[in-house]
Amino acid sequence: MASISPNFSSVGSPICTHAQKSLIAFQNPFWRNPFFRKYPNFRFSSKSNHCKMLVFSCLKQGVGSVANAVIDTENPKSNRVRAVFDLSEEQKQAISQLPSKMTNRCKLLMKEIICFSPENGSVPLMLAAWVKSTNPRRTDWLSVFKELEALNHPLYFEVAEHAFAEESFEANIRDYTNIIHGYAKQNRLQEAEQTLTAMKNRGLICDQVILTALIHMYSKSGNLKQAQDSFEEMKMLGVQLDRRSYGSIIMAHIRAEKLSSAETLLQEMEAQEIYAGREVYKALLRAYSMKGDFSGAQRIFDAIQVAGITPDARVCGLLINAYVVSGRAQEACVAFGNMRRSGIEVNDKCVALVLAAFEMEDKLKEALDLLIELEGEGIMVGREGSDLLVKWFQKLGVVEEVAIVLRELGLKMAQPIL
Repeated sequence: MASISPNFSSVGSPICTHAQKSLIAFQNPFWRNPFFRKYPNFRFSSKSNHCKMLVFSCLKQGVGSVANAVIDTENPKSNRVRAVFDLSEEQKQAISQLPSKMTNRCKLLMKEIICFSPENGSVPLMLAAWVKSTNPRRTDWLSVFKELEALNHPLYFEVAEHAFAEESFEANIRDYTNIIHGYAKQNRLQEAEQTLTAMKNRGLICDQVILTALIHMYSKSGNLKQAQDSFEEMKMLGVQLDRRSYGSIIMAHIRAEKLSSAETLLQEMEAQEIYAGREVYKALLRAYSMKGDFSGAQRIFDAIQVAGITPDARVCGLLINAYVVSGRAQEACVAFGNMRRSGIEVNDKCVALVLAAFEMEDKLKEALDLLIELEGEGIMVGREGSDLLVKWFQKLGVVEEVAIVLRELGLKMAQPIL
């Protein structure tokens, strides 16, 4: 004990002797820990005869506001010391909102994570100390992960990666899937691939779920080739592909503007009586619509109904837009009429599109007749439709005359013509 500070050597109390043996959070030898180097002058004092608390008091002037370090008494089996610093209001609020049913060992770790600062320690040391002192089970890790994810905490991934190396966590392939999917949502491709490599190194084989997550990740990053490779690997598993698997690879082709390939995969699904989700059909329809490919848009529109999905105003608007972009005004008007006859409530976008179709053929009278008819049904021309009419009238040079006619007819618009 010759190398220890005089304050240590002068303390002969059994309480302090017991407490010194409990300093596992600071690693042995404890006096070399950065915490003690930062605050070299300290002393021990006991708060009870039951050795429940050990207080380190900073004596050096100008040290700043550092509170006490206390032995954790939440878990009777744990004598682990944790540093408690002055908490911000945000930290206090986060701690107060921890689930009441969360176990004490989990709350202990969550408090340390919430108050964690890179200047005062490292995540691996913090977690290693927690594992050594509390002997957590898999359920404890999962409880912490759930809370970190709910908080969208920046240490979520780092804590998870450390947990995967712990025997107490018993990581399985679904755990790796969740982390890879989380990385994918943040477009962190490199970290996701590193996690995948670590999983394979542990002897875990990719299954359909994780391959679907990979396809989705590569699709979002615009890497069609790797998405296709993962899809082919999935086929080699010999399992029945589901709508999520097909939907992911179809979206990859749509993002790569390979619309024909996407439609072929969609037809392959339908041949097996597997139908994609509404968002997949809508994405392909939108892609065809924006290109003005009215044939492709009409095929997907029909496929939507075959799949048992009822078109809404937005889906109908995409079909009408495909005809307008391709210069087929008459077909656009027919599609709009079919929409109304089907009982689908029109929106301002659809009204603006059909007005654009009338403008292409200089059918001002038909456009005004439609507006009066819609007004009779209680449908007011919105902002987009009004803007289109204003520009149309300005081109014709009849803004004032039309405004008078509209007032006489009692036609209401979202904004005045003049």
